[in-house]
Amino acid sequence: MGETRRNRRRRRSHWGNRMALVGITFVVMSLALAVNIRGSSLRQKDLEYQIREEKLLQEKAEEESRAAELEERRIFVQTKQYIEQVAKEKLGLVNPDEIVLKPEK
Repeated sequence: MGETRRNRRRRRSHWGNRMALVGITFVVMSLALAVNIRGSSLRQKDLEYQIREEKLLQEKAEEESRAAELEERRIFVQTKQYIEQVAKEKLGLVNPDEIVLKPEK
């Protein structure tokens, strides 16, 4: 009878070891699945952020170009040539040595 008890104990402990192994495997697989799902969502967000970054860099380049044009315009507005241009276009003034030709209607 002593031998039978030992065999039963071994069977029970062997069964318990298998259940523990199955449980640990289940937990590890669950963690791997969760990490994989989270990783895919992070890759998607990364792609969205890269697209947004490219758009922002493009907007920045456009704004820098616009700022350069405005700076050129600011410098031009301070010149004598600009003042003469505005006087001719908006006020109809001419220099004393210029001859004005008007088209016939």
